[in-house]
Amino acid sequence: MSRSTIDLFVEDRAHEEFLKAMISRLSAEERRETVIRVRSARGGRGRVLEEFELYQEAVRRGLSSIPDILVVAVDANCASFHETLKSLASRLKEGFEGRAVYACPDPHVERWYMADPESFAEVVGAEPPRERRKCERDRYKRHLVEAIRKGGHTPTLGGVEFAIELAQKMDLYRAGKNEPSLKAFVESLRRMLRLLSDVMQP
Repeated sequence: MSRSTIDLFVEDRAHEEFLKAMISRLSAEERRETVIRVRSARGGRGRVLEEFELYQEAVRRGLSSIPDILVVAVDANCASFHETLKSLASRLKEGFEGRAVYACPDPHVERWYMADPESFAEVVGAEPPRERRKCERDRYKRHLVEAIRKGGHTPTLGGVEFAIELAQKMDLYRAGKNEPSLKAFVESLRRMLRLLSDVMQP
């Protein structure tokens, strides 16, 4: 199994834990051994974008090694998924083309945690609420916490403690139908992992 480096830029711990687990799952499914280097994981969207700019400059100057894949994640919030994707892509510097994968949960990453209600119930013990997408701040954080409590657990980390199990158990077809932004990320990362496999084959 070949080894690849993935650098990960995320807003917070909820992004970090879910995406590390999902990257690990997809890497295993595509028979790629990956090393995930978290480059930014605190401070919200503004901090992530600032660190992203500085990181690219450091790589350009030879102060940091360039990864095989670069994953950048920010919530869409009240912007659309496509607007957020376009904004991130516009910040990509020369030399990183063909390496970037964007994760833009619409509107917030907690919806990705709850994207497959059936497997969520299997892991947590209760299904999350199902409703139309709204951009209200902290709405889905509350929904996630409420579902965990309903399942008989104390959400000591606001749901982050279930990230690995949820990412591993999730039916990605169902989840992708419910959350198109998650489907876009999964498909994009799979495509990148397969391209790496093709390039590294003798």
